[in-house]
Amino acid sequence: MDLIRILLSILLPPLGVFMQVGFGKHFWINIILTLLGYFPGVIHAVWVIAKY
Repeated sequence: MDLIRILLSILLPPLGVFMQVGFGKHFWINIILTLLGYFPGVIHAVWVIAKY
């Protein structure tokens, strides 16, 4: 299941984070990072999925 989340995180980083942790602080941090730049959002999403 983590492989699917990582693939979704590469396409839409907030979606992968949402599937992992829901509407928590990591989701909102990822939204901000994705708006500031796509790659920081992807890196954060993969980190959240790997950690949780």
